[in-house]
Amino acid sequence: KWQGTIEDKEGVKVVKNPKEPMYGEDIFSLEEELSIGEKEGKEEYIFSQVRDITVDDEENIYILDFKEAHIKAFNKDGEYLTTIGKRGQGPGEIQRPVNLVITPGGKILVNDRGARFLHYFTLSGEYIRSVRQTKLLSLIRPKVDSQNNIVARIIVTHTDRVWSFVLKKFDSELNELYTIFSSEYELSPQTRKLFIPDCFWDITKDDNIIWGYSNKYEFEVLDRTCHVSRKIIKDYTPVEITKEEKQKWIRDSYGETGIPPDIEVSWDRYHNAFRFMNIDDEGRIFVQTYEKTSNENGCFYDVFDSKGKYIAKIPLKVRPRVWKKNKLYTVEEDEDGYQY
Repeated sequence: KWQGTIEDKEGVKVVKNPKEPMYGEDIFSLEEELSIGEKEGKEEYIFSQVRDITVDDEENIYILDFKEAHIKAFNKDGEYLTTIGKRGQGPGEIQRPVNLVITPGGKILVNDRGARFLHYFTLSGEYIRSVRQTKLLSLIRPKVDSQNNIVARIIVTHTDRVWSFVLKKFDSELNELYTIFSSEYELSPQTRKLFIPDCFWDITKDDNIIWGYSNKYEFEVLDRTCHVSRKIIKDYTPVEITKEEKQKWIRDSYGETGIPPDIEVSWDRYHNAFRFMNIDDEGRIFVQTYEKTSNENGCFYDVFDSKGKYIAKIPLKVRPRVWKKNKLYTVEEDEDGYQY
């Protein structure tokens, strides 16, 4: 039995969840079905740097290679179909792609942040058009609804020291429709902050936007006009930032020499409330937490049903990229760093 509550507050349904899920540990299991990628062999199956993947309704798999600046398409059995796009600056050519989305209308959208364009292709690989990101700085993780509207995060710089994360809804030409959320930061060149909160979002089949800001364990569900219809809240125990995590952050940021004497690092005691969120094609919400598994070979995900009830807690080795037709798609690495 679910132990949470649902209240109606000024027309908004507030779903409050306890720390423990509805179901126990045995509710979830994985069985590997397919792996694509080879260290040596046919060029079609060799990747340089996989940045993103997506899956269409026929379960064809599209893999975005950042270094090669193209997309390789495979059928559901892992057989190579075609390569879409190539590096360049002409029509249908790509420079530095970072995100890949299949729109509800069956088009491939590539976020080419290097060229500051959104490129559109057919599922068979034919180039359609490009939309310039004229005044938008760093368009992040665009998601598309059935009306071809786009939800994405941008960075707005006010001064050298002050900038904002802003989550917005745009039309298909990147004209602004709504501002969903904005958070301002002020940091000096001599100050660094570990694990700054971030904004995460996804779009359901009926065009609802689900989003949350990781400084608290709370998500809002917005209708097509960006009005809040539901809030999803979960009680949780904050996860403390370990000494090892701080040391790794220092090595990744400054190398073995450590923090320079003129730099001050702001250390928080605890991690943010969560670290990532996405949904599957049935509207279930998967929230990546900072709680590690017992063997520290992965972390736990909280799973909510489409109404926002906390139903399960599952361990995963790597972050899920796509959940579709009860299948999970990931990008993993072997001991040599090779991706598949």
